[in-house]
Amino acid sequence: MSDLFFLKWQRLLLLFVIPLLHTIVLLGSTSSVDAGDSIHPLESTDTSSPKATLQSFLSMMHQTFEIVKNKEASKITHAEFVAIRRQIFRCMDLSEITPAVRTSLSKEAAVCLKEVLDRIELPPEYDWPDADKVVEDKISKWMIPHTEITIVKIKEGPREGEFLFSASTIDQAIDFYELIKRHEYKDRPTVTPGFYNLFVSEPGWMISSKLIPTWARTRWFGQAIWQWTGLLLTLILSLVVMLSIYLFGRLRTKKLRSNLTRYLVTLIFPLAAMLVPLAANYFVVEQLHLYGNLVLYITFVFHLIFLFALMVLVVSVGSRLAELIIATPWVQPAGLDAQLVRLTCRVLSIIGASIVLLEGGRQFGVPLTTLLTGAGVSGFAIALAAQDSLKSILGSMMIMLDKPYRVGERIVTKGFDGFVEDIGLRSTKIRLLTGHLVFIPNEEMARIEIENISRRPFIRHAVTIELPSDTPSEKIKRALEILREILKNHEGMSEEYPPRVFLRDVNENSIGIFISYWYHPPDYWKFLAFSEGITIKMTDKFEEEEISFASPALTLHIPKEN
Repeated sequence: MSDLFFLKWQRLLLLFVIPLLHTIVLLGSTSSVDAGDSIHPLESTDTSSPKATLQSFLSMMHQTFEIVKNKEASKITHAEFVAIRRQIFRCMDLSEITPAVRTSLSKEAAVCLKEVLDRIELPPEYDWPDADKVVEDKISKWMIPHTEITIVKIKEGPREGEFLFSASTIDQAIDFYELIKRHEYKDRPTVTPGFYNLFVSEPGWMISSKLIPTWARTRWFGQAIWQWTGLLLTLILSLVVMLSIYLFGRLRTKKLRSNLTRYLVTLIFPLAAMLVPLAANYFVVEQLHLYGNLVLYITFVFHLIFLFALMVLVVSVGSRLAELIIATPWVQPAGLDAQLVRLTCRVLSIIGASIVLLEGGRQFGVPLTTLLTGAGVSGFAIALAAQDSLKSILGSMMIMLDKPYRVGERIVTKGFDGFVEDIGLRSTKIRLLTGHLVFIPNEEMARIEIENISRRPFIRHAVTIELPSDTPSEKIKRALEILREILKNHEGMSEEYPPRVFLRDVNENSIGIFISYWYHPPDYWKFLAFSEGITIKMTDKFEEEEISFASPALTLHIPKEN
């Protein structure tokens, strides 16, 4: 039943979610008016001089205004519209804008700069420095008279030698507009009256302007009512979708963990969760056209969620990669190698997630030194709070590298004698011979003495037989002969370890005969059966030869591992 449900869910995802994402990526809708001449997406913008840059900027911004203004009568595709926007951006030095919000801020800055240029008195066009004037007068910067609007020559980087609106001008464009927005427009062909109001109130290509009533266009705290409504619905929907994906994915992952193929397929859940904030951010920026500080905050939040979702995806990939390696024939699923693989993949995935965090922070405009300092301070605080756990993890690594014992082996440590049942990241589980389960932290297991009984190559048995002190010499010799004959080429004997029988102790109370033999392989129950047979044979032979035992008859020295 659950497998059938899982397959149905996968089909639903393929039928609806993937086409939706495909639509968002392709942006196949049309927008705006006929562009006239065909638009070449990769065509370079002329920025060879202040004059060329200013002309290119004014011309393309006027074209953009006409496209947005006549959106419903569109013949230009969205891809062509994006190509125009790209050419506009190429007139601007955007190097100091955080990559994560570069597009949204650049659009607003461009519109504000156009509004400012439409309201100020520009010098005659023949006074704008062209390429010849730049070479002749060695111009590297041109400031529009009576303004702080500056076009500078880029001195280094991929745009070296081009004239662009300076980073300072782009940074202050919105402030410039606020200072001059109440001034009248100048009478020029390229003037675009009401461009800013149109920019902040018109929806993107996915939303028809006809669907927005007049009252919804009323501005409230800097945004139109329909924009606030769209933002609220987007946030609610995004939250619901991400929580649904998380909860459902967690449930399915637990159920399918035993099936490697389906466990790998569950990566689709963190991947889908990662795409949600991207889609939501695209909708907010490109369709709702939010602007100002609000779009910065919203974009930051969405990208932060995306960043954490990407970190979760990296960690998820690491855990599944570990299970994929463990599934290979040369790794025992319940062995120590499997634990080492899991730990290694976990460490690598954490390193990968850390790299994602650092790189993502850099994209948000947070300096790398700040991130490293914060990570160092946070890491130090976490290390202090979780030092015992970290010790156990380091102990686990030492155990996995040194391999003093494996799952299923019998060990003796700290007075506990039993079989290793599991080796975790924090502790080792030992099933005692009494049936009790003992948990010992790996930090302790890595530094204490461990007697690994399962790895002994043989079982050694040593016993001293006591004969009465008045036993005749002939019977003592016969007793030695009997014992040596019984143990000659015995079961489980190795040529390297022949049995030993010697007369050792002679005192006033008894005469001691020392016996030692080794049994291979170290099968404890077979060894006991063999020793029992040896004892019976010895007793029978001694009775036949009328050789008696001293009281106490036997003094046994049994090794601990027995």
